[in-house]
Amino acid sequence: MKTRTVTISDCSLRDGNHAIKHQLSIDQISAYCEKADRAGLDIIEVGHGYGLGASSSAFGFAKVDDKTMLSIAREKCKHSKLGIHFVPGVGKHSELDMAIDIGVDIFRIASHCTESNITYKSIEYLKGQKKTVFGVLIMSHMADAQRLLKEASGMKAAGADGIVLMDSAGYSTPDMVSEKVSALVDNLGITIGYHAHNNLGLAVANSIEAVKAGASMIDATIKGFGAGSGNTQLEATVAVFERFGYKTNVKFKDLIDLSIHAENNIISRIPDIKAINIMTGMHGLFTGYGTYIQKISSDFNVDIFELCERLSARKLVASQEDIIIEEASKLSRNSIVD
Repeated sequence: MKTRTVTISDCSLRDGNHAIKHQLSIDQISAYCEKADRAGLDIIEVGHGYGLGASSSAFGFAKVDDKTMLSIAREKCKHSKLGIHFVPGVGKHSELDMAIDIGVDIFRIASHCTESNITYKSIEYLKGQKKTVFGVLIMSHMADAQRLLKEASGMKAAGADGIVLMDSAGYSTPDMVSEKVSALVDNLGITIGYHAHNNLGLAVANSIEAVKAGASMIDATIKGFGAGSGNTQLEATVAVFERFGYKTNVKFKDLIDLSIHAENNIISRIPDIKAINIMTGMHGLFTGYGTYIQKISSDFNVDIFELCERLSARKLVASQEDIIIEEASKLSRNSIVD
């Protein structure tokens, strides 16, 4: 089993974009793609942090538009496959057409982990264009293994070539990862991938556990570049895979050169695990909410831990910032009454 080759999907230029408010420049994208391609990364994912078509007042404006980002990346990716992240309703099919025309290889179509039905039309559309498509289940800690299997089965029926489970809150532990990945691997017969966040310091361990359970694709970012406490660190993950006997196509020396380049030219702050990241991870909240929760708790002068508890009870998912304000307002009113 250990001789399996694991596909590495580098999300640094997409998920990492969250960490710098989607401000990656043309030169940064170009230089990174060239070096990542040389290092043998299987897939290089590029775009706004929230995916294709997300640059807006709602999600934050990117420094570079989607078409330019993808065109630059396509030019530099000679061997690596070029990937995008797409959430139906955030992006439009006209933007998928643009990505197809540019030559994007891998299309990831994402939804909240219990709402995979919103992805079916996009998956079917892309399969009609003979593209490689992965279904992505976001916030996967919020559903048990059988529910995830049901949702993933629907994506497979629509034509998905594989499924990626995203632990968007950094909430999961290795036993949870093993159970959920095993359920998909044992029943679907397609590629299963895993995408971890590091809120509780378990991103690398969870990624290793996913591969042990049968996953054959792992998402990671250079130096863990990503929102809050960051993602699975690419360099550490490849090194540990080697220790465990799993193969990758990555050239480790070139990967270290890429790491040094990114630290000097892209990453203004190396991700670390701050108290707010642990709180959001512990309460199963979307990792991108950390800074916003801090701001709102300060604005309303409420206890941040109590606010996280309330948001967890509401089963908050991505793009529900209004509920953060609502719960902070309630807490503030209660404290005045008391």
